[in-house]
Amino acid sequence: MNRSVPAVEICGTLGPACADEEILTAMIRNGMTALRLNLSHTTLRAMEPQVRMAQRAAERCGAKLRLLMDMQGPEVRIGDLPAPLPVAEGDRIRLGEGGIPVPAEVLPHLLPGQEALLDDGKIALAVTASHGAWAEARAVRGGILQRRKSLALPGCEIRLPAMTAEDLENLALAKGLGIRGLMQPFVRGGDDLRAVRAAAEAAGYPELPILAKIENRSGVASLPELLPLSDEIVIARGDLGNAIPLWELIGVQKDIAAACRAAGVPFVVVNQMLASMEENPVPTRAEMSDIFNAVLDGASMVMLTGETAAGKHPAEAILYMARAVREAEAYLRRK
Repeated sequence: MNRSVPAVEICGTLGPACADEEILTAMIRNGMTALRLNLSHTTLRAMEPQVRMAQRAAERCGAKLRLLMDMQGPEVRIGDLPAPLPVAEGDRIRLGEGGIPVPAEVLPHLLPGQEALLDDGKIALAVTASHGAWAEARAVRGGILQRRKSLALPGCEIRLPAMTAEDLENLALAKGLGIRGLMQPFVRGGDDLRAVRAAAEAAGYPELPILAKIENRSGVASLPELLPLSDEIVIARGDLGNAIPLWELIGVQKDIAAACRAAGVPFVVVNQMLASMEENPVPTRAEMSDIFNAVLDGASMVMLTGETAAGKHPAEAILYMARAVREAEAYLRRK
């Protein structure tokens, strides 16, 4: 292995900010060893040109790039919007028919007093009235709402199938496109992973590694059942931080890491590791500490999402992450 490449995998996310062969090449040279394909808003077929671009960039660098597809799964999302929707604190917002489209399974849970968190909690609503096909809510925390963003209802469990029709179509293309990992969102229990494994076998790709994303309380509670069924565990702190109070989140992260170490199952830490670099060219000290400590806890991979997909400094974000990982690995060797 090249001495400059950390043993811990460094994963970026493909998106508009880095959908350029030169930028991808710089990211790989700066230490990126894996690339996440976010299929929440698109399909693997639609992303094929960008996938081929990333593979060409890896060839230019003489590097191997692990491609991971992040499925739609049972994550609850709003539907399409005609345009980005500005939401200001105190606004009255309509959810459902005639307003922000939501899945039908959500409507029975939109009762007065229910909190609704949009886009990983960036926007918060409080339901004030329910009318069957739609509900009215008041904005507690505002922002700009984009199409197909996540919707979380703390305290509610909404039952959706483990895999969508689009997930199955993406899975059928995975082997041919060189995908080497499937990230399954919002895993609730062993049945979800068994369904994913059966679908992979039906698609002719039984050896495809499955990464179980822990993003809700059900996933945390089911961890002992998930460990023997997972190739890797993903501590996905974005939505997990909606399901669990933020002041409890890191303790839960530490518990999951310890359980993975005891079971010999690799684990990934993701979400907001360098969030400030979506805007700024230099990270905060707290962010560098977060990466360093994830490596000390035994993470096999650390991952960036919006920092590389939509941020202003995708190559620089990878470089800072790689430097933090290298230093943490050196620290472990010294100790």
